[in-house]
Amino acid sequence: MPFQVSPGVNVSEIDLTTIVPAISTTEAGIVMETQWGPMDERILVTNEDDLVFQFWKPNNDIANRWFTAANFLAYGNKLWVVRVAQSGANTAYNATSGGSGLLVKNDEHYENNYENGQGSSGNWVAKYAGALGNNLKVSICPSANAFESTLGGTLAVSANGTVVTGTSTAFTGNVVAGDILTLNSEEVKVSSVTNSTSLILTAAHASGAVANASVTRNWEYFRSVDRAPGTTEYANNISSSADEMHVAVVDEDGGISKVTGTVLEVYETVSWQGDNKTENGSINHYKDVVNQRSKWIRWMDYPTTVTNAGSNTASVAFGSAGVPITESLAGGRRGGIPSNGTHTTGWDKFKDDTEVDVSFLMGGDANQTIALHMINLIAESRKDCIAVLSPLRQNVVNNEGSERADIITFRNTLPSSSYATIDTGWKYQYDKYNDVYRYVPCNGDTTGLMVRTDNTRDPWWSPAGYNRGGIKSVIKLAYNPKKADRDLLYKRGINPVITQPGQGTLLFGDKTMLTKPSAFDRINVRRLFIVLEKAIATASKYTLFEFNDEFTRAQFRNMVEPFLRDVQGRRGIYDFRVVADETNNTGEVIDRNEFIGDIYIKPARAINFIQLNFVAVRTGVEFSEVVGKF
Repeated sequence: MPFQVSPGVNVSEIDLTTIVPAISTTEAGIVMETQWGPMDERILVTNEDDLVFQFWKPNNDIANRWFTAANFLAYGNKLWVVRVAQSGANTAYNATSGGSGLLVKNDEHYENNYENGQGSSGNWVAKYAGALGNNLKVSICPSANAFESTLGGTLAVSANGTVVTGTSTAFTGNVVAGDILTLNSEEVKVSSVTNSTSLILTAAHASGAVANASVTRNWEYFRSVDRAPGTTEYANNISSSADEMHVAVVDEDGGISKVTGTVLEVYETVSWQGDNKTENGSINHYKDVVNQRSKWIRWMDYPTTVTNAGSNTASVAFGSAGVPITESLAGGRRGGIPSNGTHTTGWDKFKDDTEVDVSFLMGGDANQTIALHMINLIAESRKDCIAVLSPLRQNVVNNEGSERADIITFRNTLPSSSYATIDTGWKYQYDKYNDVYRYVPCNGDTTGLMVRTDNTRDPWWSPAGYNRGGIKSVIKLAYNPKKADRDLLYKRGINPVITQPGQGTLLFGDKTMLTKPSAFDRINVRRLFIVLEKAIATASKYTLFEFNDEFTRAQFRNMVEPFLRDVQGRRGIYDFRVVADETNNTGEVIDRNEFIGDIYIKPARAINFIQLNFVAVRTGVEFSEVVGKF
């Protein structure tokens, strides 16, 4: 018991219930170029719709890795994606309302560099880099007068129905492009303002005099909100006024929604006031609301035509802008093709196993340089994940007769490793986003098969063959290796992907890229040991700083042995033994402040070869005479 200075009762609680925990084995990672989305950070994607939401759709330039990711998500639901883009010359840019373009990689990059404003690029920037942002338009209704006003004077419509002229009018400064005018009870849209007495409509209107001398003018998106801006209760309580405003984010060119002018987002009755709150206490300053909620844009600066914007001072009258403030974004681009160095830097986001738990690294159409980085510097360094690769496109697509030799040549440029595996497949599949068929590498499917095996069986089951090796969404294979080719490929640790009549397309091998004859040249054995090592290591950290005595060693054995018995019961191992006693924890080991636990495993082996012997015997022969003789 603890020492006590004076009499009393001390209650202690000692936890001896430590167990080996379950670990995740179904998370994959990929580095790829996309049309949209955050750059240089890991983003978890759970399904194909989520992939589109986060990173947008594929095009011809990025389809290989995009569909590798999408194909994996047909089997699993945990994929970490790192978007990379070209740096230096022809770098990726976000579209800006200033039109020049600016690179804002992700939330952290924005917060560290632009959260306090960057007026030289305009008032708005697309949330992510890419040409998709060039479709965006942002329209602010800054005041009640900008929401709706009355035009005086006498108006008339030209004979062609597209020009409105006025007498005693002041169109300039009171009307802007996009405004809606009500002429003879019909709503028409302003295309441009020529001068104070002339404006152009987007579509023809009946010619002649306008019936009403006073014409109503409305903000272009007035039907997307409930009312005109006014004063929030928060501002009114500190004697400020006219702080409310509306923001509309619009797909001006239709490249996002496929319909020109679609309103994507509306932020209604948000405030110009910097510290404004709603009645329930949530932030209501438009800058913060847009930055937190918008999928498409970020704030960059306050409009110069609005007085006191962003002010936290009491007794302030906001506004003075009598017309909407509408800005189109431009200058966005995806940039050039990312270099090998850019890709390998992206893969470094998976280097630290304490930051991200990942079991598979999917190469997509990775070349030798990227594949070497994945194997040597990520998978071999972490030792808790597998790099999953496919051959180069030119090895198998339109390369009839040379596929086997070229695949072997590519494989020979890569190292021997039990933490990597390679297949032969590029499959032909339908791209619903572009209505075309295209070849895609199969390593997304190979990874998916391992995840599906985890979900239906366990990681130590083989993912190949007729029971668990079926690949989805295949029109045909670029290369369907025959038996003779498969024999040569398999000897070199290359797993064939084959199509058989009535069976579909299958992964027909379960080797790792280890060239040394070993149990670890099989995927199921490598993954068995990853699970055992990862789970037991996680549990063992709670033995740190305990005494290296028989009690601690017994506690360690009692923690590990039930876990291994469970794995044995689930057919993962044939037998095991755990040694943690004075034989391996000698006095010298104890004096070095070390603890040694030796865990001996007989891994279960998957059947790769079946020999069936059919023996014909004479009628009078007893089977006992011949069984076992051949």
